[in-house]
Amino acid sequence: MLTKNIFFVLILGCLSFSLYSCASGGIFSEGNMTDVKLGAPNYSIVATDISGESTAAYILGATMSNGMSTSIYAVARISGTQKLYSDAVGNLWKNFEKTHGPVIGKKYALVNIRYDANALNLFLYTSVVVTVRADVIEFSEAQTEQK
Repeated sequence: MLTKNIFFVLILGCLSFSLYSCASGGIFSEGNMTDVKLGAPNYSIVATDISGESTAAYILGATMSNGMSTSIYAVARISGTQKLYSDAVGNLWKNFEKTHGPVIGKKYALVNIRYDANALNLFLYTSVVVTVRADVIEFSEAQTEQK
């Protein structure tokens, strides 16, 4: 009888986990239609290796990542955000503004974007840190071609 009760509790626990768990996934892919003419100096490098990061922690789950994408399967988020890549890029721009001033009204672009994710998986606890690094360029007003 005790074995049947333990089996029943395990089945009920698995069903509860699958029905009430939160699953989250994120991928950051970007593209643009910017045409940089390397023969003409229409841009300048403003900053290199600017970074921003975002973190989240969960209970009863697992995190998998390969840099550009992160998947989290867990019962509940206990800290951090669900928008890891968006917040990491936002923090990158905040870190840039601390040194270089406001970006509003400027012709800045992120180039050489690199992604990194660090996951810690324990059965009862999982966490992930997403880091986005990039170089910032500014297009010059006089050299920009209008099509």
